[in-house]
Amino acid sequence: MALYKIFLMPSIDKELRKIPKTEQIKILKRIKALAVNPRPHGCEKLTDQNKYRIRQGDYRIIYTIEDNELIAWVIKVGHRKDIYKVREDKAEYAAARPKKRND
Repeated sequence: MALYKIFLMPSIDKELRKIPKTEQIKILKRIKALAVNPRPHGCEKLTDQNKYRIRQGDYRIIYTIEDNELIAWVIKVGHRKDIYKVREDKAEYAAARPKKRND
């Protein structure tokens, strides 16, 4: 079986710095394991998205898989209480944003 290449978004480095060192090591092991099996036991596909998430303790790793090219992109890493907030904030912003008028 071929190994997948793992790519990290540039923001991952900054996100990992916020996490305690012991948890960083565990998270990086989980990310490296995606090369062998990008859909490990316990991974879940996010609803209405082409993204997956895996758990590592109280932290979540969000990633996408490109099977035709054998690539996995790690998009976001963070604590479970914060990992999904960006999406909620964007939805609130879009709802509150005034609509353009056609003059």
